[in-house]
Amino acid sequence: MEEYVLICEGSTEGILTGVYEAYLLKKRMGIESHNCIHLAIKEPEMQRLFTHYESIQTDAKKAEKVSNTIERQLGKETWYRISMAMVSCYEDRADAVYHTIVLGLQLRDNKITDRLQEDCVQRTFQCARASDNELCHLKQFLRFLELQNGMLYAKINAKHHVLPYLMPHFADRLPADNFVIYDENTQTFGLHASYQKWYLMQGVDLDEERLVYSELENEYQELFRRFCKSVAIEARVNPALQRSMLPMRFRPNMTEFQ
Repeated sequence: MEEYVLICEGSTEGILTGVYEAYLLKKRMGIESHNCIHLAIKEPEMQRLFTHYESIQTDAKKAEKVSNTIERQLGKETWYRISMAMVSCYEDRADAVYHTIVLGLQLRDNKITDRLQEDCVQRTFQCARASDNELCHLKQFLRFLELQNGMLYAKINAKHHVLPYLMPHFADRLPADNFVIYDENTQTFGLHASYQKWYLMQGVDLDEERLVYSELENEYQELFRRFCKSVAIEARVNPALQRSMLPMRFRPNMTEFQ
């Protein structure tokens, strides 16, 4: 049986475009089942026999059509879980999401992400859980620093591309502040101006040595470190428990651990 692999971008729009093209391919070629079609986010190192490979160009309009269909027919909660799966760092996320969407639309089940007995759904759930967990961690562990011009600056190094979901959280809580969140891993900036909409920007290099902090920033950092040390109960220090609650990879960007 011949198989088809559509190679798309790893972005949310890229994956959704791949889903759109997969449905189009099935109809155009008269393919019996979606099981013969797969999505990948990069070229395989070794191509398989009896498999056709095709690169897909990201199309925002096609992606929007797919997202609207998912939200309309499967509900906002399912759309959120699928969205979180698509921003995870796992290379098989596109194929898992594609087949989960197919199954959900075929069954018209707005609880499709609860069908963990299905391999594709279970993998989608795992991807979504990983990125959602990191998002929850960053909401708690992100630390802002005040620059000389009054702007707030924070740096993260996220495994998953959760910055688009992190920005609304802080835009809602700091509506009057100008702030920037820089994701070092994806080299993406989240920018928010006072009482304005936030947006993302890529392709700009950041030289942290040129950042000038406010006069009180270092003083407040030292006060915060002293506070964290003073409230700790030395007899009850449990490093193993602390590592499970606060993974080591978040600490380099946290004031109290610097």
